[in-house]
Amino acid sequence: MSPETPTSSPRRGRGFQPASRLVAQQLRGPFEKRGFSEAKLLTHWAEIVGEETGRVAQPVKIRYGQRDGLGGTLVILTTGSHAPVLEMQKEQIRDRVNACYGYRAVARVQITQTAPTGFADGQVAFTAAPKPARAPSPQIDAAAKAAVEGVEAPELKAALERLARNIMTHSKS
Repeated sequence: MSPETPTSSPRRGRGFQPASRLVAQQLRGPFEKRGFSEAKLLTHWAEIVGEETGRVAQPVKIRYGQRDGLGGTLVILTTGSHAPVLEMQKEQIRDRVNACYGYRAVARVQITQTAPTGFADGQVAFTAAPKPARAPSPQIDAAAKAAVEGVEAPELKAALERLARNIMTHSKS
């Protein structure tokens, strides 16, 4: 039996690489779409602006417009209760972000408030709270049916009856 030498793949000569370098190419497109030329701002947000600010605020995008001049506008998302504090820290946040970039990438900081639900998960979902359905009084129900009595098309009749019921219910309250 002759010992066979395994075929070796060509060496890259680079050795081990950090995981951030391996996924950087795939993440470049989505980051640049939101104006972030450096992924470091998103991945190290709490280190850049401070732990306390990093917990209550999240960078959303950097918007470049004509009135911004050389730098862009950094849009930060936070809950309503933290917005006044962040409003006072805008200058510090801008200076720290520009120090991260190494040049004046951000000229303004815009604070956007959101609902507190959904923010802790890193996702922001705006869903309206369902309104409790009130049953209309028998008088309103009878008046709505009487208002659409002459309509023959069933779908139109049902829609007009709902409309009449809603108008009568809301005008009473």
